[in-house]
Amino acid sequence: MGEIVGAGLLAHVPTIVLPEETRLQLNEGREITLVTGLRQLREDVFRREDYDTVVVLDSHWATTVEFVVTAQQRRAGLFTSEELPRGMCRMPYDFPGDPELARNIASFADRHGTWITAIDDAYLPIYYATINLWKFLGEGLPDKRWVTIGVCQTGDMEDHLRLGRALADGIAATPGRRVLLIASGALSHTFWPLRELRDHESGDPAHIFTPEARAADEERIAWFTEGRHDRVLDTMDEFWRHKPEARFFHYLMMAGALGEQACTAKARQYGEYENSIGTGQVHLWFDRPENGWTGAGLPAPAGPRNPHSPV
Repeated sequence: MGEIVGAGLLAHVPTIVLPEETRLQLNEGREITLVTGLRQLREDVFRREDYDTVVVLDSHWATTVEFVVTAQQRRAGLFTSEELPRGMCRMPYDFPGDPELARNIASFADRHGTWITAIDDAYLPIYYATINLWKFLGEGLPDKRWVTIGVCQTGDMEDHLRLGRALADGIAATPGRRVLLIASGALSHTFWPLRELRDHESGDPAHIFTPEARAADEERIAWFTEGRHDRVLDTMDEFWRHKPEARFFHYLMMAGALGEQACTAKARQYGEYENSIGTGQVHLWFDRPENGWTGAGLPAPAGPRNPHSPV
């Protein structure tokens, strides 16, 4: 039986893979702590031997009629971003996948009332919400498998929670797997307009797009630190006003796998809460509670599972 042994809500902003000289220029001569935080997280968690597979819940990969999980035996190549090719250009990547886990996750789609397909196409695109974090946390660790699941742009909160429940069941059904989950994406996510954004490239959160968005981000960071996932989930309507990246679907998939409102795992923060041209960025890590992820992977009850459920 497989298990989830840790999970994180991690920032993947392009700035982290820019040359150090460029990062310092953008941040008033100081290193951004999103970089130092990932380096410390690698030492504390990803260099350990107590896991074998990483599943990235990728906020940049948007599917339409189903969820898709990567099922290649290995993914390797050069990555150039269509969004910022000047800063993310011909980045090499090479890591094993986990076809067995991918197929097992997809096999639980019907049980949870959703649609999931495992795809092993060698030409399936890859996105920097996966690559940038692999560069810090996976490169040089060749025995660790990496799998990616995209968000579904036609889905809502309940759909992404259902994906998370199927993910937990798929992991449990895969013998021996010890899995780390990464919800790769930001908190509030409004960019400054092009003619203004170069005045807001510093990591100082004073540059977050609005004071209200900053306050909403900081409130949720405090809740995560206290293990109050229930508060985060119960106030999604309020948070959506501040346009979290991908409607916070990357986190919702992770929450569905960890037990949703029943999850009380407390966050350890790596680095500071920082700005990226108006958006709120942070690294938060959740260790597996001693009693496990309460409620994770359970089938949906007869009534609505949360106040946003369409059924």
